[in-house]
Amino acid sequence: MTDDEESRVIEMAWEDRTPFEAIYAQFGLSESRVIQLMRRSLKPRSFKLWRQRVSGRKTKHLMLRSPSVERGYCPTQYKLR
Repeated sequence: MTDDEESRVIEMAWEDRTPFEAIYAQFGLSESRVIQLMRRSLKPRSFKLWRQRVSGRKTKHLMLRSPSVERGYCPTQYKLR
């Protein structure tokens, strides 16, 4: 994974409305692999705060979310090349 891809995964994981399934669909990383990446990349306190925020959050898991969202980005926030 390139530095740019890793940075994008971290950004997507940090966003409250991007589900882990969207990260998997785009980068092939499971939730546990994303957690490992975040643990390795963030400061310990930042990681702890992130885990507390996303644990059990409906918006981070498609199975808990209604209606289903399949995109991995907000079309008005990013210009994809």
